[in-house]
Amino acid sequence: MEILVFKTNLSNTDHIGKVTLSLNHHPHIIEWNVDLHDCDKILRVVSQNLPPGEVEELIFNAGFYCRELI
Repeated sequence: MEILVFKTNLSNTDHIGKVTLSLNHHPHIIEWNVDLHDCDKILRVVSQNLPPGEVEELIFNAGFYCRELI
């Protein structure tokens, strides 16, 4: 298992609602959360064998910014 960390612009619960189905139904995502109180609106994803680019693409496809923090 690994934890991937991303900077996003998911700034409220409506934004999170728009990505929830995609993240919840991805077969390699075990759990995820967004810290709305952090200035970078951090998305943490617990996964197995998931390239960070797939998470970025899911978020981009929902209309939001997402970039892995290294």
